[in-house]
Amino acid sequence: MYTYIAKRLLVAIPTLLIISIFVFSLQKLLPGDPILAMAGEERDPQVLEFLREKYRLNDPVPYQYVRWLGAALQGDLGISLRTNQPVLQLIGEKLPVTIQLAIMSMIFAFVIGVPMGILAAVKKNTMIDYLANIIALTGLSIPNFWLGIMLILLVSVNLGWLPASGYEPFFSNPLRSLETMLMPSFVLGNALAATLMRHTRSAMLSVLSTDYIRTARAKGLPESTVVLEHSFRNAMLPIVTLTALLFGELLAGAVLTEQIFTIPGFGKLIVDAVFNRDYAVVQGVVICTAIGFILMNLLADILYVLLNPRMRAAL
Repeated sequence: MYTYIAKRLLVAIPTLLIISIFVFSLQKLLPGDPILAMAGEERDPQVLEFLREKYRLNDPVPYQYVRWLGAALQGDLGISLRTNQPVLQLIGEKLPVTIQLAIMSMIFAFVIGVPMGILAAVKKNTMIDYLANIIALTGLSIPNFWLGIMLILLVSVNLGWLPASGYEPFFSNPLRSLETMLMPSFVLGNALAATLMRHTRSAMLSVLSTDYIRTARAKGLPESTVVLEHSFRNAMLPIVTLTALLFGELLAGAVLTEQIFTIPGFGKLIVDAVFNRDYAVVQGVVICTAIGFILMNLLADILYVLLNPRMRAAL
């Protein structure tokens, strides 16, 4: 197992290197100049030249990349051109917000999507199956920003049950934090639940048609045992992979949802950085997101081994 994990981590190193090269190179092709945004309206030529020398933007792009990579390997992702704060500090402030939002969204997705998928597979071609598919398609079709606005109008404005926007750190006020995160988490989890439902149904249908499931039923085992212990456990492999990918997408930041509910997470951070040509922040956020994707895929691979006895035997 440890050798397997080590090999996967070694594969991640060139992946991160390629991602960093692409991000560093492509953002240099973006129109606009971050120094012009920093210099203000007067834009004195001497001030522009001073800022370019200060941030060493006059150097060739390969030299800039090598210098940035060397600093990044030492834990220094640079300084934000807009706020003059270390990028690592900004990420440390925003990452817990996005992680909390992602975890709560995945809880909603699992609670809604997985049971619906199992029920739709067990009740194939019945009214329950058709209803579950209609709900799933509805969840996929409704735009997140529209659902978020409607929830704010109904739940916050008309009923006054939950705050319309804002964020409270979890450890400072847990109850208030959960209240501010419920609606945005439901908005994101609703769309993910539809995807999970479809994949769960498909995986369960494949397993329910196998010989060992027919044998289990022929032995007189209770249907709940056949479905949950024998079928669902073997159907979890594609669901684990999908969950890892969906969680990685959430870590990248749900831009529209965070903007609607005024949540200071990764989505808002990277949008502000792109608009202000804050290259250091863009690079830092993308690299952290890539690391998150790689770690989630590594976790999925480990769960594959734990759930599949044949893979454990092969290792």
